[in-house]
Amino acid sequence: MAIHIGSKIVDYEVVKPEAANQTQGQQSEAPEESSIQHMHERIERPEMLEGSTYKIKTPLSEHALYVTINDVVLNQGTEHEIRRPFEIFINSKNMDHFQWIVALTRIVSAVFRKGGDCTFLVEELKSVFDPRGGYFKRGGRFMPSLVAEIGDVIDQHLKKIGMMEQDGLDEHQKAFIEQKRAEAEAKAAPEPTAADCDDSTDAYPEGAQLCGKCHTKAMVVMDGCLTCLNCGDSKCG
Repeated sequence: MAIHIGSKIVDYEVVKPEAANQTQGQQSEAPEESSIQHMHERIERPEMLEGSTYKIKTPLSEHALYVTINDVVLNQGTEHEIRRPFEIFINSKNMDHFQWIVALTRIVSAVFRKGGDCTFLVEELKSVFDPRGGYFKRGGRFMPSLVAEIGDVIDQHLKKIGMMEQDGLDEHQKAFIEQKRAEAEAKAAPEPTAADCDDSTDAYPEGAQLCGKCHTKAMVVMDGCLTCLNCGDSKCG
């Protein structure tokens, strides 16, 4: 094959056969970077994707949300095999939030397929606050909004597939937490306090919804109307 040389030749060297064989051996041993597949938007969707489905049950709705995140496996069967999120779906019987949920899933899926670092989505979604107030999920963890809990689900999934580091505790912290938990379980139920300083949710019926006025999980249905047992706020006026 003829090679066109467009510049002036200033020096030359004869390559010996043993040197040429050594160079070829080094190139064959070193992995080619171009052969490693990275996540980008030109990757076509495979016929089958592996994923996980997470359930979100909030006190703001009777129906749960089911968040499904599907992953694509890159460089399968090699030492460079990785899992990357490819798409997200959110389904629920509650149609009140259908419009913005569809928009959110399409945008998040587009960010997943774009490749690169998509972990910034977690902090962006977790920082969304509901003007009516957040809620406490099971276990006493406060969620400022439904969007923030969707961000928390994405956080769990990215940690599961190894894109984010797990929040680890050392042995001393674990022992301290277990000690405090045992002390709390050993104590009797606290006496009721004033409404303005009562942070407990045990005094109200199970399944009570979050009150948008006093931000307490004390909204229950009374006479066909949601009424707060803490501040007396009622949806019927």
